Amino acid sequence: MAEIDVRYFAAAAEASGCLEESLPEVATVGELKRLLVERYGSAMARVLAAGSFLVDGVVSRDDARTLGTRVDVLPPFAGG
Repeated sequence: MAEIDVRYFAAAAEASGCLEESLPEVATVGELKRLLVERYGSAMARVLAAGSFLVDGVVSRDDARTLGTRVDVLPPFAGG
């Protein structure tokens, strides 16, 4: 089975307990979100509710967005 490389930043890293891991391949952002919440529970669900994903260099919150082999999980960022 193919895998997807997932990198976590800030609160997403705290929720997962790691900076990077390989997960079973999923096809879309929505499938990845479900997998991450199943694995890491409510802490990850809170991050994903306001966070986003970096897919092929493009930030996406679209659950239908197709994934490649690497995705970054980005928490909401504050600043100006």
